[in-house]
Amino acid sequence: MGKRVALVLAGCGVFDGSEIHEASAALVHLSRGGAEVVKIFAPNIEQRDVVNHLKGSPTEEKRNVLVESARLARGNIQDLAELKADEFDAVIFPGGFGVAKNLCSWAVDGKNCSVNEHVNSTLQAFHSAKKPIGLCCISPVLAAKVFPGCEVTVGQDKNVDGRFPDAETASAIAELGCKHICKNVNESHVDKANKIVTTCAFMCKAPLHEIFDGIGTMVQEVLKLA
Repeated sequence: MGKRVALVLAGCGVFDGSEIHEASAALVHLSRGGAEVVKIFAPNIEQRDVVNHLKGSPTEEKRNVLVESARLARGNIQDLAELKADEFDAVIFPGGFGVAKNLCSWAVDGKNCSVNEHVNSTLQAFHSAKKPIGLCCISPVLAAKVFPGCEVTVGQDKNVDGRFPDAETASAIAELGCKHICKNVNESHVDKANKIVTTCAFMCKAPLHEIFDGIGTMVQEVLKLA
């Protein structure tokens, strides 16, 4: 039987929700990896902001994270409050600014951020059950905040060749008492002790296929651990 994996979204769109390419890549690799059931969840909360993705600027609109995430889930989605870790073998969080705005307050507060209560309880439940957690792009900061001492990657800790413009995130992770592991975009890191698998995805300026492949390594490692 295939592994049962939950996917947690943060809206729809890179600047105020989940990064669409990352969410799609995770779903494709899960399907290819034979995951038996993939259920999608999102918190039923208002977005921190709504961004006009054509102009790259915020608007006065109000949108709901669960409703927007339903666009990516093709309508097949549930409130994150309903997720029960005992029904799944693993959980995966794609990235996007919505993670740093809606799932936690990293976009505003950095390492002093707070984590949404249902996101926190979901992470704690899978961790306590020794079930793997996959995170990509900016979402590894969730693990860094919730699990001090864990190991994660968001790519490189220096802006190598201008490809890692958000490299300072690695320093913030270290300041939280976690270990940042430098990895290339097509690689992932496995924290075996905590069963946390991370990859940098769009934290690196790279061709889309390399980001897709990196997410594939993360999904493969998650399924191995499940």
